[in-house]
Amino acid sequence: MRSLMGLINLANEHDFLEELTYFRNGASVPFAGRYRIIDFAISNMVNTGADEIGIFTNQKYRALMDHLENGDNFGLDDRNSRLFVLPPDWHDPTDISRGDLRHFHNNRDYFNRSNATDVMIAGSQFICNTDFKEALRQHEETGADVTLITEQRETLEDMHQPLLRINDEEGRVVFLNHDQENKHIFTGTYIIKKDKLLEIVDYCIQNYKDNFFIQGIQERLDQLSVRFFDIHERTMYVNSLKAFYHSNMSILDPTVYKDIFLQAQRIRTKTSNQPPAKYLNDCIVKDSTVANGCLIEGEVEHSILYRGVKIAKGAVVKNSIIMSNCRIGENAIIENVILDKDVSVSDNQRLIGSSDKPFVVAKRQTI
Repeated sequence: MRSLMGLINLANEHDFLEELTYFRNGASVPFAGRYRIIDFAISNMVNTGADEIGIFTNQKYRALMDHLENGDNFGLDDRNSRLFVLPPDWHDPTDISRGDLRHFHNNRDYFNRSNATDVMIAGSQFICNTDFKEALRQHEETGADVTLITEQRETLEDMHQPLLRINDEEGRVVFLNHDQENKHIFTGTYIIKKDKLLEIVDYCIQNYKDNFFIQGIQERLDQLSVRFFDIHERTMYVNSLKAFYHSNMSILDPTVYKDIFLQAQRIRTKTSNQPPAKYLNDCIVKDSTVANGCLIEGEVEHSILYRGVKIAKGAVVKNSIIMSNCRIGENAIIENVILDKDVSVSDNQRLIGSSDKPFVVAKRQTI
């Protein structure tokens, strides 16, 4: 009987979200009013059947650890399931590994102690609500060393530009590159046999490689059995500030919201108990998502408000993302703006961005 463990590899992810990642890594950035970006990778793994998930992280992981706690909120709360945050631990004097291979080497016990036969590996920037049970079944039936999770796009957007594209022959992946005309996209998520993973780790370290996927898999496609599995769910890729803004704004479309959040399998996150939002007389709220604990006296249109936001009388908020506990003063004008947590905007201030370049304010600022 084959079984699955999960690994979220943040070691190679850069902080593309500018002010939003001054004090946290990209995986822990809030998303869609109540979630964090990493919630999607964790939820998809749990929904596929992984009962232990490890997270490789390099820096700025305090907010991530606070959000994840002990895994209870993600269904990893019994004696046979665990969630591990695995920060850097470079204390082995004999260690010659480099890059993300250092994480694999120094956390080898995470793999050795597990009875799982296969590992699902992902980053945090792929947004989707699905389970990969059919992909896992195909992975087992074909005997593949590696199965890449892919999708075939009808149209391409800016968020797809950095992604690898696959070329295949009779279901076997023979080439991966960045051909911008190729619409067959690798999502960054894949399933690999655990024993093959450990074999690749050893190969890479012995040959002074520093990137597990690129140098251990992508450059050795002719030596491995690498196949692909296409998914057909709605997907997003949060790999730039522009992609983050537009992905959030798209959630305000009821069809998109249903595709991401109202499926049989759910996206899990840390829970927080707050009173319902309060709408005072003469306030106006249109086409927006408003979290618990908000207090609205002014006008909100086509925006996402996180928990505890307060919009004062006469203030106007449009096409914006306002994160937890922000305060918008009287008669302030906010449009195409992203405010990180605990930002205060004084009375009569005007903050105006554009849809291609939203105005961003880092957390705990007063404007």
